[in-house]
Amino acid sequence: MTRKDRAVELFKKGYNCAQSVFVAYADRYGMDMEMALKVSGSFGGGMGRMREVCGCVSGMLMVAGMETAQIKEHDSKAKAHNYEIVQKMAERFKEKSGGSIICRELLGLEKPEGTYIPDKRTDEYYKKRPCIMMIQNACDVIDEFFDE
Repeated sequence: MTRKDRAVELFKKGYNCAQSVFVAYADRYGMDMEMALKVSGSFGGGMGRMREVCGCVSGMLMVAGMETAQIKEHDSKAKAHNYEIVQKMAERFKEKSGGSIICRELLGLEKPEGTYIPDKRTDEYYKKRPCIMMIQNACDVIDEFFDE
């Protein structure tokens, strides 16, 4: 099973989009599933269902952090490199996903739904939401930037 397939499977099991993307890659960094789920858990639905930055993008950029984040004090070169990768990955995601990294725009919403309660995952839900495609796009971008 590919990491992209694993991410889709996780989403279909009820995990949010950020969790689905991040958890599919977390073992590469020695992180167990429970820790990865906790770290990424608040970023689904565009950050706690506020419909801001897409959770798939957040999960994707968490992987970027695991790959390139600054870990030494005052390492501005490493910080700049990480930010460069983040911006390039976000641009690539936009190219693949209709020009945005904002959840509400990707979902075609005028504004957030105004509730923190997630929608039930039904066949209708999957038909009207592009989330699986966004998860796949995020995984494709990760794989383009960080080949195993």
